[in-house]
Amino acid sequence: MCTGRVDLSHLLRAFLMGADGLYVGGCRLNECNYITHGNYHALAMVYLCQRIMGKIGLNPERLRIEFMSSGEGILFAEVMNDFSAKVRGLGPLGKSEGMEAAALKANLEAAARIVPYINLVERERLRVPVQSAEAYERFFTGPEFERLFEELIVDKLAVSRMLSLLRESPLSTGEIGRILRLTPSEVSRHLGSSARQGWIRYDEGQGRFALA
Repeated sequence: MCTGRVDLSHLLRAFLMGADGLYVGGCRLNECNYITHGNYHALAMVYLCQRIMGKIGLNPERLRIEFMSSGEGILFAEVMNDFSAKVRGLGPLGKSEGMEAAALKANLEAAARIVPYINLVERERLRVPVQSAEAYERFFTGPEFERLFEELIVDKLAVSRMLSLLRESPLSTGEIGRILRLTPSEVSRHLGSSARQGWIRYDEGQGRFALA
């Protein structure tokens, strides 16, 4: 399969299904067999997913992308041995990051739910005009991407994470903040915006928030 078909949803689904680490292998950049340069798309997806992983408390090093030709078997073996050792060192997904199972599931499901929105944003605002490894690294590790990520994705991701938790059971603001590692002001802001949208309600009998 061409790495041009790699979507953010594929990466998140793999972690949802229990993968402790995920490797994406593609043709060497600028040596595309299909003249689509889909490997640059895969590179963008990996950068985006790593940033999302960091935001929800997962180690971004659990996801890796490498580019090589089909004739580089020795290099492939070296990369896989190195990555396997890295993942073994990191341990089970979520546990070594100190994340509860409920939070891990809620975080990954929340990120998966906003993938259609992120894909639209990526097409409109997160495209790199120059196709080179240096240009992609410069953009996705630079201040402009960080600004756009905070502006366009962070709040939607936080609200989606909160709604995923509330799908399981009603929770107090303190419980939401503890599980999702959000500050009280962040929890209040997201609860307020969600309540105004009619997505959640406050259950006075339980003293907790629940889905509307």
